[in-house]
Amino acid sequence: MNRLIYLILITIVSLPLWCEAQVNHWEMVVSDNDSWNYIIPDATTSSTWYDSSFNASSWSVGVGGFGYGDNDDNTIIPNNSSSIYFRKNFIIQDIQSIKKLMLAIDYDDGFIAYLNGNLLVSRNLPPGGQPQWNTLATASHEAVLYSGGQPDKFYFSEIEFSTFLVQGANTLSIAIFNNTVNSNDLTGRCFLLAGIADTSQTYFNPPVWFTPPVDLYASNLPIVVVNTNFNSIPDEPKIDATMGIIYQHNGDTNYLADPFNEFYGQIRIERRGSSSNTFPAKSYGLETNGPNELNYNASIFDWPADNDWILYAPYTDKAMIRNVLTYQWGRDMGNYAPRTKLCELILNNEYMGVYVFMERIKSNPGRVPIDKLTYEDTMDNHLTGGYILKVDKTTAGGVIAWPSPYPPASPGAGTIGIQLHDPEIDTIHPLQLAYIQSYFTAFENALAGVDYTDPVLGYAPFINTTSFIDFFLANELTKNVDGYRISSFLYKERYSEGGELVAGPLWDFNIALGNANYCQGNSTTGWAKNFNSICGGGQLIPFWWNRLLSDSTFANLTHCRWLELRQGPLSDTIIMSTIDSFALMLNGPSQRHYIKWPILGTYVWPNNFIGLTYDEEINYLKTWISNRLTWLDANMVGTCSNLSSPISTIDQIKVFPNPSDHKFYIEGITHPCHARIYSQSGQLILCIPLNSFTNEISSEDLEHGMYILQIDGKTQHYKLIISHS
Repeated sequence: MNRLIYLILITIVSLPLWCEAQVNHWEMVVSDNDSWNYIIPDATTSSTWYDSSFNASSWSVGVGGFGYGDNDDNTIIPNNSSSIYFRKNFIIQDIQSIKKLMLAIDYDDGFIAYLNGNLLVSRNLPPGGQPQWNTLATASHEAVLYSGGQPDKFYFSEIEFSTFLVQGANTLSIAIFNNTVNSNDLTGRCFLLAGIADTSQTYFNPPVWFTPPVDLYASNLPIVVVNTNFNSIPDEPKIDATMGIIYQHNGDTNYLADPFNEFYGQIRIERRGSSSNTFPAKSYGLETNGPNELNYNASIFDWPADNDWILYAPYTDKAMIRNVLTYQWGRDMGNYAPRTKLCELILNNEYMGVYVFMERIKSNPGRVPIDKLTYEDTMDNHLTGGYILKVDKTTAGGVIAWPSPYPPASPGAGTIGIQLHDPEIDTIHPLQLAYIQSYFTAFENALAGVDYTDPVLGYAPFINTTSFIDFFLANELTKNVDGYRISSFLYKERYSEGGELVAGPLWDFNIALGNANYCQGNSTTGWAKNFNSICGGGQLIPFWWNRLLSDSTFANLTHCRWLELRQGPLSDTIIMSTIDSFALMLNGPSQRHYIKWPILGTYVWPNNFIGLTYDEEINYLKTWISNRLTWLDANMVGTCSNLSSPISTIDQIKVFPNPSDHKFYIEGITHPCHARIYSQSGQLILCIPLNSFTNEISSEDLEHGMYILQIDGKTQHYKLIISHS
């Protein structure tokens, strides 16, 4: 395990920044309704206007906030002002009693704040130090207090503010900037609040919009601390930050005052998700970095070392365990699914609630069990894998690599787009793209063909049947409304690893398990695979699943697999005890979480059930699963006459695409031999040497029609169809 990334880090940097006494209550030290010195700056305004020694007696005096255009300003400044500076002198009477500090600011469009000449924080301003008086904000930002919103808040620990807040006289200096010349509004409203350790009242009551922040001092969960120096985390690209994790492996309580003992180092972080990106609690993707921003593989929680991680916010899943639970089922079935760890997150000194620290899906040792495909892997066995594909929305930046030639499952219409996840489409070699598209299309052709149930001519040689069965059962157990059509992954192994198309890993089940109030996602009866006939819409389920289940062999194997799992990891006893253990683990953290996010008893899209307490959410989840299991037991596809019957595997040569236009592949050649192509009358047309695992063969010189393909040492003859476009 990598407990510290850099040996050169001194001890102090591995200590959390919040390790002081608890706050008793909050008071307002500076209000936007106080009298402030202010000026509309120009080229003659001193560049040291923000310094505590600067004399602002010549400035105007007015009651904050300042601005024009929104009818929310106590002091109205001239229209079309592009900036304003304002300063407030205040007295700190007992600095020892202050344990936390919060700057709150409502602004339009950018700002920079100083305390005693020390930079506190800025937003929407160009990089590179102090802005000039005529600087324009880099983005539009609307003030929100006048419409009932909350100002932006920035928290400072005692260790941090001890470097700039002093006993006695202090000066808070603010500059506000518009993002366009001649804008129709500008706003600057500023507050400074202090968290007081004792019961004494020294300053003023907090403003009416203020809610005391949640304090986290200790947790039974790992504590993850991320610091971006108050830089906003964008959707993309990733920005620099640090991350520290406190985790006692022996089960002892984790204290925020403890050193970062599980991980401490540089990261790059961004927001992630599609619909989840609209929730107040954001999910994040991050990379652990070494020197010079190089990716640094770290073993966190004793997981396989890697550099790609996710901090997932279970905002709409009020039980907070739907993904954690489903991924555990996936692993208990014997498949790879992302490892997860429930934790509590502090971001820039602000408690953000319960999160799930988890692995990102990728090809790497310990993740998806395939060999990493490099750009140079264009020949032989290396060309055949590994590829990670997905069926998904494109709203989060996904790109369709190719469209399936087959429409969605009936009664759907339109196209199913296949995306490349790893490698991505902009990094894949053209030969690799041609190969995986041909292989995947050959699978679809075989599945759609008249001989699809044939163990040799049908789909079976192309796929790992057990993985497709487990993927089906996981999506049906959870009645996943996104199942099969969104966040649905598949991967292709190298020939030396089996060479098959594998369904999975499982991903994104936060609105499954009865958590969706649309498309029958709430119902414990019926099949998720029938989404196209229940709801329809733009993102539909491929034809594969209904077609596979129409094969009695596949259906019967599915039934036997279900019975096997119900005697093991999916038994009522194991499922319910697992949920109970997670609920117990979240007993204390859930209370803090729902103070931070007071959404219990409130509808959050797409909740079907709205519990008033966390216990009600857990009980609903358990009841829903119990009813779902009962229905599946009574209605499982197929029959099972022999529970112990294994899924047969056939080591087959693969010929694809078939039909072929300009070229086709022969895959699975283990030693040099020849392929012979005969006409239907038995005339030898071509004799082709085969020297690789995967052989690319031109069919340009073959005329339209059907041929017989025979390979040395194989008794099986293959039907080859040439169809030039």
